Amino acid sequence: MFVLFIYVGIFVGSYFIVTKVVHHATVRDFTSLKTVTFGDESAVRPNRTAGIISIITIFFIWAMFTGSSLLPKFLHAPAPFQGTAEFTYTVEADGKRDDATVTVVVYPREEETEAPEVAPGDGFAKNDSSALAQWRTSLIRVDSNDEVTKKEGAEVVAINGQPIKRGETVRIESGTVTLSDKGTPNYAPSRGWQMEPLYLPPPEEVWSRTTKIIGEGFRNYTLAEHLGYSLFRVIAGFILGALVGIPLGYAMGLSDWFRGWFDPIVEFMRPVPPLALIPLVIIWFGIGETGKIILLFLAALWIMAIAARSGVSGVNISKVHAAYSLGANKWQIMRYVIVPNSLPEIFTGARVAMGVCWGTVVAAELVAAEQGAGMMIMVASRFQNTDIVILGITLIGVIGFGIDMLMRWAERWLVPWKGKG
Repeated sequence: MFVLFIYVGIFVGSYFIVTKVVHHATVRDFTSLKTVTFGDESAVRPNRTAGIISIITIFFIWAMFTGSSLLPKFLHAPAPFQGTAEFTYTVEADGKRDDATVTVVVYPREEETEAPEVAPGDGFAKNDSSALAQWRTSLIRVDSNDEVTKKEGAEVVAINGQPIKRGETVRIESGTVTLSDKGTPNYAPSRGWQMEPLYLPPPEEVWSRTTKIIGEGFRNYTLAEHLGYSLFRVIAGFILGALVGIPLGYAMGLSDWFRGWFDPIVEFMRPVPPLALIPLVIIWFGIGETGKIILLFLAALWIMAIAARSGVSGVNISKVHAAYSLGANKWQIMRYVIVPNSLPEIFTGARVAMGVCWGTVVAAELVAAEQGAGMMIMVASRFQNTDIVILGITLIGVIGFGIDMLMRWAERWLVPWKGKG
């Protein structure tokens, strides 16, 4: 929640600074603004400054909440406790009470440290020590060296002078102490606000692992080979889906018989996620390359069919009548009216289908794949290599974004009439 507040605060602050202060001198009147027209993406163009600040903000928050060395320490979120902590526990046995001190060394998780030696002290309750890594907890078996054990009736009744019962928690300066159901103190050092590297490593760790994989590869394949295999599967599945889906969509948009025949099938399969088809694809096509491409083909097929059908159905009928009045035949109307006017919808569907295919390739490469970005992510997740998981996700996103940019460029070049009526 705090991360959301920071993100919203940066968004609002940068908006007012950039739009009201920096660009205040270049105020434009309404006559210089283009009227927003439905379907015309060029009416509102992205603010490049906003885009740059957005990316910097994401990296800033990432570095802030992972204690990254890329930021000065005063910009870091509160870190987990590290150092030596002490608390006193009170034991009651046979109507008598005695105090002892527990010394705990909390060390960074990458630096193994042994528990310090402490003098046992006087009385039947003896001093104890322990060592644990940050973000971890430790059961302190205080009766292991006491003269009177739990089996003999000893019971911890207070922590730092505060009464405590089994299942209750007492907050101390460096964290909390909870008395377990069996009466054993469980010390949990303060976690702060930073993420544990196991769950989210800092940016420099991800970059370090990236350079290592670029140089050494991953699982007997280079990084370029992993990405190349994933890209080949996605493009092959998408092209097959488009080659079948677009003609199917045209047929459904132009013929009531085709619409009635295939509409139930398309509408039934459209909401079915591609991941649900994995068992059938494995049974029918095996676990080889064919099965992976078939799964991506099915992910793109229904999207492209619906996009083509929508494009044909959305053609303005007045344009068709105008072409007929000029003496055009059926094939000329298809060539010069229906196809050009349906291309914007098809390109939109293609961009959506490509995104779905990139999302599906991870699951497709989960089954008996020896290479691919999805395989990297799944193998790394099993061994809790979060930096490799983030690397794979980032590369898939960057490549997918690059492909989307290419498709937008191709759309502007091939369909310059989009949004112009």
